[in-house]
Amino acid sequence: MTEQQKDIKRQIGKVFDDIAKGIETGNFGERITVGLTTLGSEHGVDNLVKGAEIAAKTGKFDVVLIGPKIDTELELVEAEDETIMHNVMEELLASKKIQACVTMHYNFPIGVSTVGKVITPGKGKEMYLATTTGTSAADRTEAMVRNAIHGVIAAKASGVKNPTIGVLNVDGARQVEKALNTLVANGYDMKFTESMRADGGVVMRGNDLLAGSPDVMVQDTLTGNIFMKIFSSFHTGGDYEALGYGYGPGIGEGYDKNILILSRASGTPVVAKALEYAAELVEGKLELKVKEEYSKANKAGLKDIIEALTKSSKKSDEEETVKQPPKEVVTGSLSGIDIMELEDAVQELWKNEIYAESGMGCTGPVVMVSEEKIKKAISVLKAADYAVSEPIDC
Repeated sequence: MTEQQKDIKRQIGKVFDDIAKGIETGNFGERITVGLTTLGSEHGVDNLVKGAEIAAKTGKFDVVLIGPKIDTELELVEAEDETIMHNVMEELLASKKIQACVTMHYNFPIGVSTVGKVITPGKGKEMYLATTTGTSAADRTEAMVRNAIHGVIAAKASGVKNPTIGVLNVDGARQVEKALNTLVANGYDMKFTESMRADGGVVMRGNDLLAGSPDVMVQDTLTGNIFMKIFSSFHTGGDYEALGYGYGPGIGEGYDKNILILSRASGTPVVAKALEYAAELVEGKLELKVKEEYSKANKAGLKDIIEALTKSSKKSDEEETVKQPPKEVVTGSLSGIDIMELEDAVQELWKNEIYAESGMGCTGPVVMVSEEKIKKAISVLKAADYAVSEPIDC
């Protein structure tokens, strides 16, 4: 078959696909077209092209390849190296020839981070990991607050109407929880889930990660990146990512491109699912969701909340030295305080003549006090705006 005959066959196929899609949806407008760059994979160009062909066979959207010449019936825009390939990708997005693109090794500006989507091994549930690459903010706790918003955006654009949020029990989780609670109290619509463990709460444990307790799991990007790799390749030995939808779209306030990331280790099944994820986001109007959610968050005081959060995370060198009260036996413990605020909480108790020490329990950071002073210590810390409670058994 000549190239001309192949081109005619593609065009005829596209017409019939458009008619079928129009009958199915009632929308006879332009079909969704997603790009895929084909250079940079550790498994070669064929691995990516096969994933694209699997995705295209669903008939739900078109795929345009960007990369070196290869034998395929898919539309191809030739590019011989990664720099040219990404330049072509940008041009195709700008011209609306494609509405989204899946690529590898792409650098986002500060403020933009990606929301991955995985299949949890515990219950086979789809879960969004916010975030997996990029950086939502230079400050870690601010980044995690924004990650939560980015996770909501990705989930809603993918068709999850009211996604539930959980914050993974990593450094900064309690501060992030407090900031998100303030945002919700100010009118931002965000639905929290409860941990499957006996203590419940929005702070998630490892069990919740495996079961997919929330629709959106919030953590820092580096942790999320590791989770993506584990969820995608835990049964392949690590060199071939076989499960999930890839590292997801870059999302950030004011960012209007629909670019999704794959790992260089992503295998054919993940490539196909990443393209599917991209098409969902186009259909769900990702760029519009970014504007909508950030507009709502800003109206709920996001900027003021972040300013207060970042100020509290920077300990002043000019703080007065607090005199330590006489030592006591500290067999009682208080939990719920973020590790980044742990020493500050101890100092707060010292100011109030309560001897305390910091420690680490099986559920996370703890402040240890005398059994007789637990109630008084809780009262003091709550008055100082610390999230605190008596811990339960592991």
